[in-house]
Amino acid sequence: MSGPTTKSGKRLAKGFTLGRQGFAKISAVEGIKMSRAMDAEFREFDRKGLSPEQRRKAIAAKYGKTR
Repeated sequence: MSGPTTKSGKRLAKGFTLGRQGFAKISAVEGIKMSRAMDAEFREFDRKGLSPEQRRKAIAAKYGKTR
C-alpha cells in the first residue's frame, strides 16, 4: 500500500516542520517580524532545552484562547 488516501482517492498530504531559519526567511518576504519579547521567549525555550510539546504548551498557555 502507498499510504492513506481520502474518499476521492487522493493521497493525504504529509506535513513537515518548518525550522526557525526557514520561517524567518518566509516571514521576511511577507513583512512579518518577530517581536523582541517573542525572540527572547524562544531563546529561553532553547536555554531550558524544552521539547516541542513543552514549547507548544507554553505558547498555548500564554497566547491561546480559553473556551
